[in-house]
Amino acid sequence: MIKLCVGAQGVEDLSAWQAARLAASGNANPVHVTRMRPKRTAELLAGGSLYWVFKGQILARQRIVRLDEVTREDGASACAIVLSRDITQTYAAPRRPFQGWRYLPPEDAPRDLPEGIDGAEDMPPELLSALSDLGIG
Repeated sequence: MIKLCVGAQGVEDLSAWQAARLAASGNANPVHVTRMRPKRTAELLAGGSLYWVFKGQILARQRIVRLDEVTREDGASACAIVLSRDITQTYAAPRRPFQGWRYLPPEDAPRDLPEGIDGAEDMPPELLSALSDLGIG
């Protein structure tokens, strides 16, 4: 699954925002609430992730733990996508703007950044994308 991370400049912003929300809510895991429940639930729960798009580039993912039925403040039903607390950075992959969320075929998902790349979080997405294209990393 893929989703725009609106209002965040990068992975650090997402991490800080989720940490603040967790502290305020007392939840064990970050939650993203969406109006529509995904129909491909089995696929998403069998190791699926939510890939985050920042400024036109996929840069991170979080494993989907479960999907919960919730009621919004306006009384409408919704789906809470419960995510792992761990945010895994990925090689940058360009993505055009879209609304809501979309399914991301596994073959289109960017690879995870190796943990051994020092300073990867400070590298421009274009550089990470070029390193990926070259097979470096």
